[in-house]
Amino acid sequence: MPKLKPVQDKIKDVFKTGVLTNGKYVRQFEQNCAKFLGVKNAIAVSNGTSAIIISLKCLDLKGEVIMPSFTFSSAAHSLLWCGLTPVFVDIDRETFNIDPNLIEEKITQNTSAIFAAHIFGNPCNMDKIQNIAKKHKLKVIYDAAHAFGSTCKGRSIALFGDVSVFSLTPTKVLTAGEGGIIALNDSSLVEIFKMGRNNGDSYNRDEEFLGIAARMHEFGAIVGIEGLKILKKSLKRRLKLANLYKKELALVPGISFQKITEDCVSTYKDFTILVDENKFGAPRDELLRELLKNKIETRVYFNPPIHKKKVYREYKDIYLPNTEFVSGHIMNLPFYSDMPEASVRKVCSVIKNFHKKVTA
Repeated sequence: MPKLKPVQDKIKDVFKTGVLTNGKYVRQFEQNCAKFLGVKNAIAVSNGTSAIIISLKCLDLKGEVIMPSFTFSSAAHSLLWCGLTPVFVDIDRETFNIDPNLIEEKITQNTSAIFAAHIFGNPCNMDKIQNIAKKHKLKVIYDAAHAFGSTCKGRSIALFGDVSVFSLTPTKVLTAGEGGIIALNDSSLVEIFKMGRNNGDSYNRDEEFLGIAARMHEFGAIVGIEGLKILKKSLKRRLKLANLYKKELALVPGISFQKITEDCVSTYKDFTILVDENKFGAPRDELLRELLKNKIETRVYFNPPIHKKKVYREYKDIYLPNTEFVSGHIMNLPFYSDMPEASVRKVCSVIKNFHKKVTA
């Protein structure tokens, strides 16, 4: 977490100036984010969902947008709010990211964009996605909600595509309490994106298009500014903890890990395992209950996947085998930047002891 004193001093300054939104700290945060991400422009907004909606509107997308079902629901919700049709494509069972080899078969004359996610911070196959988009003249938005700081071949993931959108909620590697960042390199789009977060108004009260109210407040920007100062250290620590988990669980039958794409670095927004009940000796949900019994909180992302949720009932008959397999076997283990190594070892000890018990 950021140090408290600099945050308090800046908050006092906000109350002195009386500027609560889109003030000097928001501008500073945007500049710092752009520098960290290696992009020309970073636009701060109220949350990750608004970052997606603004991007969809400002890129003037129509018709169908290709995306994975194994991702957070607000990604697809945003498409529907903008009158777009999500077209779900299966994921790679090892990386958990959209399988680029399956994208082209879903492209139609109504397709306007590809909306790919870097799941848990693991960069997706951007080279293949970019080639497909160029071939079919499609826009590309990267859902980088989990990936602030992820790189591929030494380059920031924000350098790819038309737009990358980031979330800054408390569970993310960089947080502003709430908030989002839109990263883009096309400077000609900056003004319209900024208008997008201000109801489509360029501050003349004569709205030019259908934007939304999505301004970031100064307090969130202050938290983000201070968080950026320790982000590299936090990401280094997360990588160390992820490797410790892998070392401790490597020899447990039926436990496998998300494959990080070669030459890429993940933020490890979450650390996940897949549980193969035939080899492990028990299904995922029994292991979940065992961990909870030992006061170890775990979560399951994303179960059910989007196409199996009630609000997407019209998609319920779509068969995405890898998505459904991963969703049914995945488990997110406790994971945070300042997590003690002893806590990691405790989690692993419970998992290993449970495996021994169910296979005895």
